[in-house]
Parts: sequence; C-alpha cells; structure tokens
Amino acid sequence: MWNTKLNLQLINHKVSSTKSKSKLAFERNIAMLSRWLHIYGSMISFAIIFFFSVTGITLNHPDYFAGELKTTQEKGKLDSNWVMSKDTNKIAKLEIVEWLRKNHNIKAAVSEFRIDESQCTVSFKGPGYAADAFINRENGSYELTLLRAGIVGIMNDLHKGRDTGSKWSWVIDVSAVLLVIVSLTGMILILYIKRKKWSGLLIALIGILLLYLLYRMFIP
Repeated sequence: MWNTKLNLQLINHKVSSTKSKSKLAFERNIAMLSRWLHIYGSMISFAIIFFFSVTGITLNHPDYFAGELKTTQEKGKLDSNWVMSKDTNKIAKLEIVEWLRKNHNIKAAVSEFRIDESQCTVSFKGPGYAADAFINRENGSYELTLLRAGIVGIMNDLHKGRDTGSKWSWVIDVSAVLLVIVSLTGMILILYIKRKKWSGLLIALIGILLLYLLYRMFIP
C-alpha cells in the first residue's frame, strides 16, 4: 500500500516536472521569437520610422518646411482629329495622354479626363506634382500648367499617401504592420525581464495616460 502511494507521488512529480519544463520551453521560445522579431523588425523598419518621423515634422510645420513650389506653363498643338469629334473615344483619349506624356515628360498618373463642348481637360497627379492640360477642341491647341513642389512636397505626399496609387498604399500598410510588430514584441520582451517588468509596464502606462491628458488639454 505504502509503495503504491509512493509510486503515485513519483509519477505525479514527474508529470508536473514535465509540464513545468514544457511551460518553460514554451515561454523561452516565445521570448526568443519576440526578441528576433523585435531586433530584425526594428532594423527593417529603421528607414520607415525615420522617414515618417521626419515627414511628420515637415507636415506639422508647413510654414518652415513648405519647400520650393515651381509653376511653369507650356503650349503646344496635337492632332485636332482626336478632339473634334462629338464624343472623343477611348483610343483618342489614349493618344492624347501619350502625346502629352511624350512631349512634356509627364510620368504621373491620369487623375481626370473631362470633355466639354469647347475643350478637353486632362489632369495628371503625383506626389508633389501636378500637370493640367486645357485643349481647344476646334484646332487641337492646348496650354499645359505644370506644378512641382520639390523634395519636401514629394515626401509629404508620400507620408499622406496622396496621389501615390494603390501600390504605395500597400507600402504604407506594410509599414504600419511592421511598426505594430516592433511595438508589441517590445512589450512582450519586457514581460520576460523580471527586474524591469513592473517598472517597464508602469512607464508604458504613464506614456498612455500622458498622451490621453495631452489630448484632453489641447484638443477642444
């Protein structure tokens, strides 16, 4: 009877010991994975964090970082057959767009193609860049207004995702996910550092409360 109880105690001890080792191994793996993601996620997103931090400052202080804004006007004439018909078709629209791209070195995407009775308006938009062509439908002559905002204007538009297209939108989304991973893995890592865990969590809580207080103080 005594031997049976002793054997059961030994078995239970082994089971609990095995569970403890499994738990420790699991926690160790989580810590290692979080550390790996945090380190290499930080390295990958270094340029992203730097870019969005700098452009956050330039956007918040447009008076100091407005950049150089250049406006130029050009004139020309295209094939009048493309615009003289009552309804300028898709092929004619394509010809007009490609003509303007080729002759004025326009690389931005078409944002609008409007047809009125007397003129056609073609607008190209890109980061820190705009080109608007006003075409006379009677003879094919046109005026083109080019607007270039410089490197600061380009960076600001990239930050906002304005006139950047769907592919750059994916870049912004992936960047945001990377920053979320870096933040969360940093929080997970602090939980595994016993001497710093509570002080780290307290500082994080203070940061959250401080942000909320600033919001309540400065936003009507």
